[in-house]
Amino acid sequence: MTASPDTAPLELVCPAGTPAALRTAVDAGAHSVYVGFRDETNARNFPGLNFSRAELEAALAYAHGRGARVLLAINTFARAGATELWTRAVDDAVALGVDALIIADLGIADYAARHHPHARLHLSVQASASSPEAIAYYVEAFGIRRVVLPRVLTLPEIAALNRGLAEAGIACETEVFVFGGLCVMAEGRCHLSSYATGKSPNRDGVCSPASHVTYEEEEGGAMVSRLGGFTINRFSPGETAGYPTLCKGRFRLGGRDPAYVFEEPVSLNALPLLPELARAGVRALKIEGRQRGRAYIRRVVSDFRRAVDRLDLAERAGGTQAPGQELTHMSEGQAETAGAYRKVWR
Repeated sequence: MTASPDTAPLELVCPAGTPAALRTAVDAGAHSVYVGFRDETNARNFPGLNFSRAELEAALAYAHGRGARVLLAINTFARAGATELWTRAVDDAVALGVDALIIADLGIADYAARHHPHARLHLSVQASASSPEAIAYYVEAFGIRRVVLPRVLTLPEIAALNRGLAEAGIACETEVFVFGGLCVMAEGRCHLSSYATGKSPNRDGVCSPASHVTYEEEEGGAMVSRLGGFTINRFSPGETAGYPTLCKGRFRLGGRDPAYVFEEPVSLNALPLLPELARAGVRALKIEGRQRGRAYIRRVVSDFRRAVDRLDLAERAGGTQAPGQELTHMSEGQAETAGAYRKVWR
């Protein structure tokens, strides 16, 4: 099912937290797969995930042999005076032959541009670049070729941004998230996990680390989830107990009963919006879930690949119809949302 990204109408960028997941994603039809090294240079720095240098070398051979690309996420922010881990990740990735680096930190982007001028650089969603002016800076300063847009923009805002780039003569692709966990915070700005656990999503690559998560069953069968000793949620007997992250917990506010204050634990699903995203000028579609299993990856990637292929065929025939597969059961909390693309709360 694989195809060259250069000939695809929309590039499908898929998650791979392990070598086995990478093979699954490629076999399911991923145009590109994004991965991370097994350290704090990437924002999914969890035990049992990510790639050694040798594993990445083998993964590149597997993906390239089947027409898929491999993108390496170096998407945390380097520590002042201790950037060696990040610069070494850049050097090693380029030496191994990755197809692009996904970078968040300004200093690391500068290092990559100066030391590896021919490397393809993408700007991580962690950088939160959401205007033509911000993107123009990254393109002019570091030669960024693609920007992953924050998950706070509506479809009209994305279309306006792409028009602004084109009118200014800025050659930069845009990539958006279309499925998976939906972060309610501006990427790169979240510190909630840091307060509760001492581990930062932005610096350590760990949001709500499992080492700080506990579940306790109360008398009567209720389940309590905690993060860093803080109670995040209480679930009734038989209710699915979700993973405790601060932004998706139930809390008392203004004397009212506990409720989801920031956002309910649901997943983004923009599958029905693919024609509109294509018309808005988006180049690539990103599926979230490097910590998810192979069954998730196989089903979600294959469904989105079919949708992308059928959208291309429809456009060639003069239409813009994309199929609407049922993926709710793959979503967090068995529920889904269009997120900011629709902003139905306005």
